[in-house]
Amino acid sequence: MVAGAVRALLALAALAATLAHAGISVVDDSGATVNLRTPARRIVTLAPHAAELVFAAGAGRAIVGVIKGTDYPQAATSLPIVGDAVALDLERITSLAPDLIVTWPWTTPAQVNWLRDRGIAVFQADARTVGAIAEDIERIGVLTGTESDASVAAAKLRARIAALGPHTSGEPLRVFYQVSDVPLFTLGGQHLVSKAIALCGGRNVFDQLTIPAPQVGVEAVLAADPQVIVAGTADAKRPDWLDRWNAFASVAAAQRKALYVVDANLLHRPGPRFVDGVAQLCAALADARRRYGIVGTAPIIDSPAVGGATARTSAAAAADRQAR
Repeated sequence: MVAGAVRALLALAALAATLAHAGISVVDDSGATVNLRTPARRIVTLAPHAAELVFAAGAGRAIVGVIKGTDYPQAATSLPIVGDAVALDLERITSLAPDLIVTWPWTTPAQVNWLRDRGIAVFQADARTVGAIAEDIERIGVLTGTESDASVAAAKLRARIAALGPHTSGEPLRVFYQVSDVPLFTLGGQHLVSKAIALCGGRNVFDQLTIPAPQVGVEAVLAADPQVIVAGTADAKRPDWLDRWNAFASVAAAQRKALYVVDANLLHRPGPRFVDGVAQLCAALADARRRYGIVGTAPIIDSPAVGGATARTSAAAAADRQAR
């Protein structure tokens, strides 16, 4: 009997040792396996949306450093800044002793590789589909030991995404999405915003371009004859250059005054607030369909309001006000 008890204790000890050695393992959006011995307790985020994902996963208190431009949630704005998208302060990052870095491919890859080579785990958060954002939240939850919070947040996000579309049928609207004026930049077909345009019942007129943010010419835009032109700007501030398209009377979007602006801080970040940017985009396209006499509906979703309250609103009214 004693021998049996000893064997049982030895088996449990061996199992515990095996589990401890196995640690934690997930696959990130680049296809790389990220391994940790124990849940991350000191995290540096190297993209604004990376911080949003970590907070959504319930691990915001573990962040010890962020990149310049990290402005949401409010708690992230007071954290130490460790560089920007052009250059990182490697000395400061290593002094913070992070056990996990959450980043994306566009933040100084060479410097990120330098950090990885020194034994710091790196998770690439670069969702290529709308649904993959929820998966990123869940995987970060695994890495930080906050699976329960992360699962709840991911489920809520999936429900909001499901409520967004589809809301129309028939031929998609031709959409030109403009990032800047001089030089004239747009977004290619593999960009997550192109997926959002499709979700809202449109088609990116430059969806054949594989470069994430290609430069195009005015002539190319005129040849594409977009039915809708959408500008992505910080805080959805309407830029002067958007209304310059009205000078081109041959363009369908100018004829119907189907010129809109959406918040780039939402739509250009593959994080939990991306769905709010998609709602703005869907509302713009719903308004455009009305201008073309096409039947369609704008999505009505739960949108977080100031102060943490939740308001159920239609984004179509905002699109009506902004279109000119």
